[in-house]
Amino acid sequence: MTESTQTRPFTILLVEDSPVQQALTRRALEDSTLDADLRVVDDGVAALQYLRREGDFSDESANPRPDIVLLDLNMPRMNGHEFLDRLKAEPKLAQIPVTVLTTSTADADVTASYARGANAFVTKPAEYEKFVELLNALGQFWAHFVKAPPPSDN
Repeated sequence: MTESTQTRPFTILLVEDSPVQQALTRRALEDSTLDADLRVVDDGVAALQYLRREGDFSDESANPRPDIVLLDLNMPRMNGHEFLDRLKAEPKLAQIPVTVLTTSTADADVTASYARGANAFVTKPAEYEKFVELLNALGQFWAHFVKAPPPSDN
């Protein structure tokens, strides 16, 4: 196995409107072996503000650029598909990896997510232990094995 080069916590931006799912994800990450810094926003509008460093998210040191976005699809104001369209249209943000993390199993959601630039589509398992394993595996993959491009200056 490759030795880890992780020198800081792996930053995850969770885009999820459900407080229950937010808390479940936070708890599952705490129960995993991943050294993760979880940031949470309620919808695609807030996620774009976070990534663009707008409004409440203007302080870069308090709101670090995420290594990955975990994206729910069904949210108010701006759903996951609309968020992907806007994110991938912005050169400075388009390279940020996005994993759709949803309860959906619909082929249409899978197809639409990949067509809009999602890097992965994962259906949330119903069992808590499997969810912990999933988050740990996703985090380990993106934090330790993937070479991401540097942030864009465009």
